[in-house]
Amino acid sequence: MTEILTTIGAAFPAVDQAYLLEARQMQALSFAMHIPFVCFGVAFPALVIFMEWLGQKTGQPHYTEIARRWSKVMITLFAAGVVTGTLLSFELGILWPGFMSNFGDVFGLAFGLEGFSFFIEAIFIAIYVYGWDRMSPRLHLLTGVPVIAAGITGSLMVIAVNAWMNNPGGFDMVGNEVTDVRPWEALFGNANLWPQLTHMYVAAYIAVGFLMAGAYAFLWLKGRRDKYVRTAMLVPLAVAVVAAPVQLVIGDWSAKSVAENQPIKLAAMEGLYKTTDGAPETIGGWYTKDNKIEYGIEIPKMLSLLAYHDPNARVQGLETVPPEDRPPINVVRIAFQTMVGIGTFMVLLSVWFFLSWFRKRQVPRSKWFYRGVVIAGPAALIATISGWVVTEVGRQPWVVYEILRTEAAVTGADGIVFGFAALAIVYSILIAATIWVLAKIARKPLSPGIIDEVVSDGKETPVAG
Repeated sequence: MTEILTTIGAAFPAVDQAYLLEARQMQALSFAMHIPFVCFGVAFPALVIFMEWLGQKTGQPHYTEIARRWSKVMITLFAAGVVTGTLLSFELGILWPGFMSNFGDVFGLAFGLEGFSFFIEAIFIAIYVYGWDRMSPRLHLLTGVPVIAAGITGSLMVIAVNAWMNNPGGFDMVGNEVTDVRPWEALFGNANLWPQLTHMYVAAYIAVGFLMAGAYAFLWLKGRRDKYVRTAMLVPLAVAVVAAPVQLVIGDWSAKSVAENQPIKLAAMEGLYKTTDGAPETIGGWYTKDNKIEYGIEIPKMLSLLAYHDPNARVQGLETVPPEDRPPINVVRIAFQTMVGIGTFMVLLSVWFFLSWFRKRQVPRSKWFYRGVVIAGPAALIATISGWVVTEVGRQPWVVYEILRTEAAVTGADGIVFGFAALAIVYSILIAATIWVLAKIARKPLSPGIIDEVVSDGKETPVAG
């Protein structure tokens, strides 16, 4: 794969490009399309296989019925993710030849291992989905384990490359030439990797958990109170409400990593122009051309406390670099605050859930809670995409932080605008086809007897039938 992308990159040398913005938007569109499928690739197989394990352990048929149906959703989303991932990988070579041709030797190992993970995942996901009733239950359950493992390792490799782009190392530069490449050091000795990786994995479980729970919460609000719907709602909801508070701790770790390794990104996230001891945190507002935040709510010394755990710590401001070396402030800042705001909302839902459970030994009964769960599903995806906007746009104007500028990496080939339009059409068709298949799966009748028993919204345990 690395050789293919490097060859493509060499075929489209970087020159002056009048459509740099369009090239970036084209890449952004592909990222936004692919990230939800990555979330499902990381988190969803574990939920499916856990549900099958519950069915084998308890003998309750509705667990197995849920796992069977979810497995069809899993392979559908995997197939859609293959399309978006393939387009994304070729865009890297076609749109950014300066990046691929110069640094392919550094991160080529990761792309090779990611391709290997993809093939393992494709093989075992097919065995799992089409192996129902064709092998023993225990063997069938075990065939799902490589699907979980491959989803994790494949995403690990891609995130490792991205972490390296934010904090490059593992090579030497002689003039403009990359020499003495140390790929293992570049990818896995990177201080950015572990907070970024953990942050993304927890975000995946939050997004998938709330999305799946939200779909069934909608049915619950419509009056479907059978044990199938209740279990399919509460198992992923339990995962999401546990993961959301954990993300607060991971987010603090990730923010501290940004403060240490990318201080200008942090300054853009917070709209901090002047280097400040005891820097304030400003909630809301708009960053103006006068390098001020209008209409924001300022909390004294909070930024220093959050970034360095010291209320008097010095935080580097945007003034320390020239304007051309600063990212688009409001784009980064609004995306960051969107992510934090949605994350706070999901933590409040988690608190509501746990208060109800520990005080009354029952899940919340209020319809407003389940309306919140319905909203939390798409909101969690928005938060995840917003986080990647912060990561990618916050690194601008660099592709490789402080080494290779985006304008130096872009292709000089014509047709960017037409390619953007074609890509939008392809993704529109893909979205429509995916929704059609998922709707067809949802309309398929359940096995006889699965929904005969109706439960109340009272004191049952979250996963009990």
